[in-house]
Amino acid sequence: MTDTVVIAGAGHGAGQVVATLKQRKYAGRMILVGDELHLPYQRPPLSKKFLAGELSAERLHFKPASFYEDPQIEVRLGTRIDSIDRAARRLQIADGDDIAYDKLVLATGSRVRKLSVSIPGSDLPGIHYLRSIADVDAIRSDIASSKRLVIIGAGYIGLEVAAVCRQLGLDVTVVEMADRVMSRVVSPHVSDFYQLEHTNQGVKLLLSTGLAAFEGKRRVKAVVTDNEQTIAADFVVVGVGIQPNKELAEAAGLEVDDGVVVDDQCQTSDPDIYAIGDCTSHPNEIYGQRLRLESVHNAVEQAKTAASNICHVETHYSQVPWFWSDQYDVKLQIAGLSQGYDQLVLRGDPSSRSFACLYLKDGALIAVDAINAPREFMQSKALIASRAVLDPELLADAEVALKDLT
Repeated sequence: MTDTVVIAGAGHGAGQVVATLKQRKYAGRMILVGDELHLPYQRPPLSKKFLAGELSAERLHFKPASFYEDPQIEVRLGTRIDSIDRAARRLQIADGDDIAYDKLVLATGSRVRKLSVSIPGSDLPGIHYLRSIADVDAIRSDIASSKRLVIIGAGYIGLEVAAVCRQLGLDVTVVEMADRVMSRVVSPHVSDFYQLEHTNQGVKLLLSTGLAAFEGKRRVKAVVTDNEQTIAADFVVVGVGIQPNKELAEAAGLEVDDGVVVDDQCQTSDPDIYAIGDCTSHPNEIYGQRLRLESVHNAVEQAKTAASNICHVETHYSQVPWFWSDQYDVKLQIAGLSQGYDQLVLRGDPSSRSFACLYLKDGALIAVDAINAPREFMQSKALIASRAVLDPELLADAEVALKDLT
């Protein structure tokens, strides 16, 4: 008998599971099941170079189509898994078929958080979310025939879209409930830098401003804020976060918290089921807590971990998280998680457009936001992982390399 690994989901992490299984010389069958019609592809460029037209859909792909042309691999796209029968180790598929598995990897990812249906006009044509190639294709179509864009949300997605669309010549307004941009992930110092950058580029930022309604009959024509401002809009892009696709696991009786609960080998409460990526809640020994991370790095490394353990190569996942964002000619690279910091050290001058914010807790470095400062980003990871107590004055001295402080 030949064992079968089924991967539920066909995102970047799912593609990495297949790649690692092949690398580990897995001898069984691999079945990749995804509800999109595309082979596994990278999502981060969607709101950056792909939206700007600088990257083709083919170049988004994690691997070329030929990679999956293997007798061991079966790819089923445009297919939704309805349920998991854990006792029988079978998956019920939406088209009425079912698939048997020996090991299952849940790579179900996440979906956009949608605006409440109670907001008048929230279902009007011309209001977009950005999560897939199809979403970007629809946004591009409106960009080509529009002059005025309103963005709801000043997180990564909202600001990346704002940067691309300003460079394409559109009039851009961003509406954000919080009192600063990217407030969930960066300090006020970094928010101030990006607010100035976007303002200088001509973006109108409406902070501490909520959404009341959308106006329009056949499609959106304006956005109405909670302070009764009416902003003309030819189209709207909403970026108010994502939420994990944990329902399939939950219905199957797996342990679920903020996401699908896994251990440091990416194994769920069922030893025959693993989970990876945005949908998971995993232990992190560096921060001493469970984390659910929305990042390609996390998805890829968990994929490698799950696939290796399926191949009986014992592997444990514990790494410093990292993220990035490209806006105009500014690259933000984040290492670690800054939540709960009690001291901030500024390294470099923000006016030079190359600096870093270093976050300490109880004297130890827990995170770094590096703006056009790749060296600080790369060298900070080892310091964060070591949890060593560091001298703030040395950290602030840009003449002292971070690698020399280990």
